[in-house]
Amino acid sequence: MRGTSQASLRSVENRFEPVLRAAGVESATLGEQLFALVDALDSSGALRRTLADPSADGEAKARLVAHVLQGAHTSTVAVAQELVRSRWSADADLTEAVEHLAFHAVLASAEATGTLERVEEDLFRVARALAGQRDVRRILSDDATSTPEARVRLLDAILAGGATPAAALLARRATAKPRGRRFVTTLGHVGDLVAERRNRQVATVTSATELSVAQRARLEGILERAYGQPVQLNVIVDEHVLGGLRIQVGAEVVDSTVLSRLADARRRLAS
Repeated sequence: MRGTSQASLRSVENRFEPVLRAAGVESATLGEQLFALVDALDSSGALRRTLADPSADGEAKARLVAHVLQGAHTSTVAVAQELVRSRWSADADLTEAVEHLAFHAVLASAEATGTLERVEEDLFRVARALAGQRDVRRILSDDATSTPEARVRLLDAILAGGATPAAALLARRATAKPRGRRFVTTLGHVGDLVAERRNRQVATVTSATELSVAQRARLEGILERAYGQPVQLNVIVDEHVLGGLRIQVGAEVVDSTVLSRLADARRRLAS
């Protein structure tokens, strides 16, 4: 999500995917314990630099991370030891890799229970519910003026017990430990990881009105031909969009709304 290359994160993901699949439902525990390691790395620059130092002895780093994770599951310790034995371009890359794997571990647990699609729906439902709630979004992302406990209580009120365990765990993590990111941004990132595990692209569509079944089918067909794989449409209704659609697929945005065209016209007139 930050400076670490997608290729590096994908390599980590592929390397440990057999471990996550073997853990099955228990991979959620592995994910939570890896999140705890992320917190330890974030809170101690000295620890982070030591564990990511390419010149340090790999086995010494493995012993140190085992001490940090004292009491954790043996699979968690083994994964962490393999990660710290690896070479990293920057100490922040290690933290990003651990977090990336933690997200996937929780998603692997949902996959093992057949609820991965529900997780995607739950996360999008929360993001959609917050679309017009700027103050609530700010509070859920604000690590400076509110406590993690207060933010989690607010989130639980929004979830109202209606989310899958994996979705609730990930959403709580996103608000308790934002790590400098906006809450909804993290939800979107996790949604992309779900789509990746389901071999699908996610297209977030913002429209002034709900799309009809025929319109959704037509748009899905266009996007599937463009991207060469199945597409999951997540539709957000925004009354401020006067017409047209704003479509985001990954980092790519196709903005055809009336407001966008008006803004473009103003820019042309001003130039």
